[in-house]
Amino acid sequence: MTDDTTSSRPAVTDGRLLRGARSRRAVTRHAVDVASAEGLNGLSLGRLASDLDLSKSGIQTLFRTKENLHLATVEAARDLFLDAVVHPARTAAPGLARLRAIVENWIAYAERPLFTGGCFWSANLPEFDSRPGPVRDALARQRRDWLSVISAELRHAVDAGETAPLDADLTAFQIDAILNATNIALRLDEKDATSRARRAIEALPPRP
Repeated sequence: MTDDTTSSRPAVTDGRLLRGARSRRAVTRHAVDVASAEGLNGLSLGRLASDLDLSKSGIQTLFRTKENLHLATVEAARDLFLDAVVHPARTAAPGLARLRAIVENWIAYAERPLFTGGCFWSANLPEFDSRPGPVRDALARQRRDWLSVISAELRHAVDAGETAPLDADLTAFQIDAILNATNIALRLDEKDATSRARRAIEALPPRP
């Protein structure tokens, strides 16, 4: 999951726009928590107005439609995830060190959890994978970006001789599957879920 689009967002300087942007961030932060626990289908303009003690017309002014609300929630989840999982790992060297940092950050993200219901994408991809439309497209794009983050570090590891040649895309798919299973196990209170995840992932890249 990459963040190469953030620099293209225009700066907000008008006072009313700044207040609107702050309100939008506060609403979408709550929306992410709701959607992580109940799915995006549990979100509506009226639901958020009730939860946050705001007027429905005020929420509608921010998002206009339920689909826009869902798309804004997906984008907010992405930004929060990047800040918690991907960005902090940049201090580690590219390759296996950075991959381990990403995995550890992801485990902390799910174990804490950052969102009320655990992993946002584990909750919402199954709900939208067979429902064509902008929300599905946004979720699918974020999943592809996330897999590309993992596979890029695996390719760095191969180039640096840290691991034997491997299929980076396949190994990224396997790591993602392990992490998704870990999220489910954590939600079901399986106490050894994270230790099993670490062992399973460490066993994946073949050593040179």
